[in-house]
Amino acid sequence: MEVTNKCDVYSFGVVALEVMMGRHPRELLVSLTSSTLFDNSGLLMKDVLDQRLAMPTGQFADEVVIGVKVALACTQAALESRPNMGFVARERSAQLRSPIQSLSTP
Repeated sequence: MEVTNKCDVYSFGVVALEVMMGRHPRELLVSLTSSTLFDNSGLLMKDVLDQRLAMPTGQFADEVVIGVKVALACTQAALESRPNMGFVARERSAQLRSPIQSLSTP
């Protein structure tokens, strides 16, 4: 296997999912490789997030959904379908700025 930037993106996605799930996402990733990644209408947040924690609500829930979508995009089986780390960083930066901007708005 050749080590590329796309391997780093995949690793980031696995670690991000592991943090959100509270366990390694092996079963989730295997089940998603058998279907189209973005055709996962049956995938529910309660199936992805750590069950030991309360489900997020409001704006925080929206931010978690974005985080899960980015992590899932990073773990796509096809290398060419994965985003680059620049995209991932921009998504995270936009997500992190959003709550601060909303707090400063009168």
